[in-house]
Amino acid sequence: MSFDVLVTGGAGYLGSMLVPALLRAGHRVTVVDNFMFRQTTLLDCCAHPGFDVFKGDARDERFLAPLLKKADYVIPLAALVGAPLCDKDAIGTVTTNRDAVASLAKLCSKTQRIILPTTNSGYGAGNKESFCTEDTPLNPISLYGRTKVEAEKIALDRGEAISLRLATVFGMSPRPRLDLLVNDFTYRAVKDRFIVVFEGHFKRNYIHIADVARAFMHAMDNFETMKNSPYNVGLSDANLSKLELCDRIKQELPNFVYMSAPVGEDPDKRDYIVSNEKLEKTGFAPSRSLQDGIRELIKGFKIITNNRYANA
Repeated sequence: MSFDVLVTGGAGYLGSMLVPALLRAGHRVTVVDNFMFRQTTLLDCCAHPGFDVFKGDARDERFLAPLLKKADYVIPLAALVGAPLCDKDAIGTVTTNRDAVASLAKLCSKTQRIILPTTNSGYGAGNKESFCTEDTPLNPISLYGRTKVEAEKIALDRGEAISLRLATVFGMSPRPRLDLLVNDFTYRAVKDRFIVVFEGHFKRNYIHIADVARAFMHAMDNFETMKNSPYNVGLSDANLSKLELCDRIKQELPNFVYMSAPVGEDPDKRDYIVSNEKLEKTGFAPSRSLQDGIRELIKGFKIITNNRYANA
């Protein structure tokens, strides 16, 4: 069955993977993006008869209202992502990450469905001794984490919604990002062959960008049985510390040298292990391992030679 899907922020890191996947599956996709990073990542989609794109602001209700009329699914990817970028623009963070989702929830009819990406950062400092599940109390610390948690509550309270709580994402996309942990560490291993890690024993979970796109498709295919609930999306065999991640990279790049020192601090205080069992029980299984992603990134960083793809 094919659907009409509205994707805000559809030209970003995730959207550049998800939109082509939706088109390949036979869906009709309308993208809204302000193209703030001057990306051209959806040009290959323009020949597809089911694709349309509008340059605009996902916070503008008058702009969005007519585009929403035919949408069966709404996927609000438009966001300021990551604590450093959010701290640079607090007003933009609140109005985009939270208020724009509230606008969509208000404008959508009762039958229109929302699939929202949120973040494991909502668990805050967590507890390395026990797994964070979807029932674990949320304790976001940064502005980024707080606005995403608030957006999740708005969407789920409205109903006809699914929240995907994403682990730290890694991997190549037509619109790359270098500021994500695995991508960043691998880039430094390729270019500098050396890194000093702060809070090296802090743990978190990881997931490949292609599997994030697959998780959205899975949520669409199983919406009735999954709706009105959050789901962690990550690799169950990749609850790793930063130093363990460095060791995984060193397996592919033996000349990579790393050490730990108190040279920084994570504004999200992310230090937790996450259970992805709830999503796995719906039939979803990731297709790409952390090691697959590291090998992919090493190849990609032979092409990328600057930091223009960082979000901050």
